Amino acid sequence: MGEFTILPAVDLKGGKCVRLRQGRADDETVYGEDPAAQAREWTRQGAAWLHVVDLDGAFQGQPAHLAVIGEMVAAAGIPLECGGGLRRDADLEALLAQGVRRAILGTRALEQMDELAALAAKYGDRLAVGIDAREGFVQVKGWTETSRTTAVELAKRAAAAGVRTIIYTDTATDGMLRGPNFIGNAQLCDAVGPACQVIASGGITTADDIVRLRALGKVNLAGAIVGKALYEGRTTLVELLAAARG
Repeated sequence: MGEFTILPAVDLKGGKCVRLRQGRADDETVYGEDPAAQAREWTRQGAAWLHVVDLDGAFQGQPAHLAVIGEMVAAAGIPLECGGGLRRDADLEALLAQGVRRAILGTRALEQMDELAALAAKYGDRLAVGIDAREGFVQVKGWTETSRTTAVELAKRAAAAGVRTIIYTDTATDGMLRGPNFIGNAQLCDAVGPACQVIASGGITTADDIVRLRALGKVNLAGAIVGKALYEGRTTLVELLAAARG
């Protein structure tokens, strides 16, 4: 990834592009019927990476959109990172076989933490851990359960296991268009150390949010994921990319 990467988010549910409000499956807005066309459009607008979430996969515990994701990889022509339901090795392999550049472990990273070192050694920078937290505590299984593990604790253990990328989402801010959790992102960057990059997610609404994230001065804060703000026209990818270049 470059200096600071903006990753447009495409969330998949029932084969369509949707956004959920604070991750709730019963509170969705459909933004597009054709995920491959959406992927192509973000590339056209200048995206260097895409962030894809298989929401049905996250809720079901196994990927539900492998063919669609493969079509998105082909259409985009830029690297995709993707997560949602990657609880078994076979599912992880199947996703990477679709051409996804980086697979994101969520629930499994927490529940099978002892396997992270082996997975990190095997997959290197093709593996990321997604840490979704509310009030500092990790949420799992499509955000339907909150654990007793803190985001900082899981991040430290993932980094110690050799994981090179952590995607940190504050689920209280996700889809709310009120700005990201700046303090939480700064704390996570400090917790994992410079060898592990952090990508911020949740609540990013304006180009100024990107300016403020970069102003935190964390060398390992590598990028930000933006979804709802783009789809609802609160900002444009062009504006966000300009802020990222600074």
